[in-house]
Amino acid sequence: MSKIRFIIKRLSNPRVRRRLKIGLSVYACIILLCLLSKLSYDIGFFNAEALKQARNAQLPTTNPVLTTERARQIVAGALKEDPSNPQTLVIQLIDSNPHFAIIMIEKNKMKQIAYIIDMRLFFIGNLFNAEGYNLTEGMENQYDIKRENYNSGSVK
Repeated sequence: MSKIRFIIKRLSNPRVRRRLKIGLSVYACIILLCLLSKLSYDIGFFNAEALKQARNAQLPTTNPVLTTERARQIVAGALKEDPSNPQTLVIQLIDSNPHFAIIMIEKNKMKQIAYIIDMRLFFIGNLFNAEGYNLTEGMENQYDIKRENYNSGSVK
């Protein structure tokens, strides 16, 4: 009981009261300043997100879609053939991923598996995965393409 009386007696001192009021008001100002900065950050962040979404809604779709016609243009451009009358034809689009597409091409009645990487790079040849398996050979077996139909895996 004497400790409580001692604390009350100390707090009733005007000098201690003034210091306590100053400390509590500084603490309250810091809390209000933190809340104000958090609120302004949130408002700015949400406005920026809304602006990004509005800009993205106005932009046309930039995701390229690989079609057979687009694959024919890429192959003709890579092989430097006439785009209106190419000698190498794209028969089938096996996997149309825009980053790595697998296509089946034909030149002089010889079929091959080829790859288009990032909608630009045209690649004919053997492709191996991380375990060392020949993916080109697997695709040729799956689509029943005989490897002796063409010479050394390149279209010239």
